[in-house]
Amino acid sequence: MPELLTVSAVDRVLDIVAGRRVAVLTGAGLSTDSGIPDYRGPSSPPRNPMTYQQFVGDPVFRQRYWARNHVGWRQMDAARPNPGHRALARLERAGVVSGLITQNVDLLHTKAGSRRVIDLHGTYARVRCLSCSALISRMRLADRLEDANPGFAESVTDGIEVAPDADAVVTDTANFRMVDCEHCGGMLKPDIVYFGENVPKDRVAEAYDLVEDADVLLTAGSSLTVMSGLRFVRHAAKTSRPVVIVNRGVTRGDPLAALTVAAGCSELLTALADQLTTTPAR
Repeated sequence: MPELLTVSAVDRVLDIVAGRRVAVLTGAGLSTDSGIPDYRGPSSPPRNPMTYQQFVGDPVFRQRYWARNHVGWRQMDAARPNPGHRALARLERAGVVSGLITQNVDLLHTKAGSRRVIDLHGTYARVRCLSCSALISRMRLADRLEDANPGFAESVTDGIEVAPDADAVVTDTANFRMVDCEHCGGMLKPDIVYFGENVPKDRVAEAYDLVEDADVLLTAGSSLTVMSGLRFVRHAAKTSRPVVIVNRGVTRGDPLAALTVAAGCSELLTALADQLTTTPAR
């Protein structure tokens, strides 16, 4: 049974992580306190994220995505780290956390000051050409899309909900104009790993190395529903590294965990950082 956040629960986490190098795996639940909803939390509405096959195979799906992303990325860009992100940065500075693997694309760990961050699924802030592999900033693409669709983003921003992949809920997208790569005219795609797409092998290898260099794996805010993140929990358990899971709901990795805590990430991670560092919370 998951243990609720109590003094006893924090103490049990401390018993496992104190004096050990901790690798951290984070998911969308860590960013909910920054105003970014997750996919599978207890109170999350049903979502159907864009798949890679839909994006590359259907111009209507692609048009719809870019219209919604043109609105959503701005709100994600404006999001700020919450106490959970800042606690992990404090723990890294204190030498407790050796590095982070995040399934999130929101860059909030980097904004909080964490240094060794593996953005497993990429980031919202870059765009890649699928033909020539050229990379541009999302800000540069925003300027081009605004030129092609003047006033579109401003006309639909009131009360818009944004998903963890910067996809905003916008219904009228039929007249939105897409743009192509400035270098070769190829198809542009956010530098984000979509459902149905593989994480780059070198990034996966780097994440495995991070887990193997650590003594403990702490998972925060992930349901571990997809293999992308679950594989690192399985690897830690297989190599006899204790796994601690902090999440408000059950996760697919619970049977492999030495300890599960059913609590908010901000509260648990802040309490942990307060115990293991001398830097006061800000």
